Amino acid sequence: MSVGMVSAAVAGVPVRLGAGRVARGQVGRRGVTRCGAISTADFKNGLTILMDNEVYRIVEFQHVKPGKGSAFVRSKLKKLTGSNAGGNLEKTWRAGEKTETAELERINVQHTFKDGDEFVFMDMETYEEKRISEDDMGDSVNYVLPDMQVQVTLYEGKPIGVDLPTTVDLVVADTDPGVKGNTASGGNKPATMETGLVVTVPLHINIGDKLCINTSTGEYSSKVA
Repeated sequence: MSVGMVSAAVAGVPVRLGAGRVARGQVGRRGVTRCGAISTADFKNGLTILMDNEVYRIVEFQHVKPGKGSAFVRSKLKKLTGSNAGGNLEKTWRAGEKTETAELERINVQHTFKDGDEFVFMDMETYEEKRISEDDMGDSVNYVLPDMQVQVTLYEGKPIGVDLPTTVDLVVADTDPGVKGNTASGGNKPATMETGLVVTVPLHINIGDKLCINTSTGEYSSKVA
């Protein structure tokens, strides 16, 4: 997401998402990410780190080597736990400065239904129910559909986010009528997907079309045959 959660998907491998839904990408196995000391040299987008006993995800970072003075790293972090979870923080690090990765558990789940402002998931191994609020879901609310299988990230046993496939297939719920003869290079228009996500699409797209959407950028990738 720019807001949202760490993707564990591997592009190009189809995944069955229940009720006939298929997303491109692969959801990994259940597992735990252990705590460990890292330096700024180990930073990468999507990495979860621990600061002041709260979990943050690295959204983006940049190594800077000024003409004078010491090298440093600019970073944009998204807070995943505690007060103001979901907010962004900009932090500057000394080059080589150390921090810790967060100990997270990822479990395979299936989205069963929505209860008020909570998304309800079923653990595919234990069949236990996991609930995540819309606020904690972040941008994932734009991509998760009933019966879809994804991964939920847990910190100290509490769900803090959803790991999405690289792309998902969504149906166009509303858009201006398609213009016959227009191709992907013939202009663009907005389209509202079945989840409420608004995407810029080519002019030939119609209501009811199924589109492949990139979950990292929220952008149209292709029309699904």
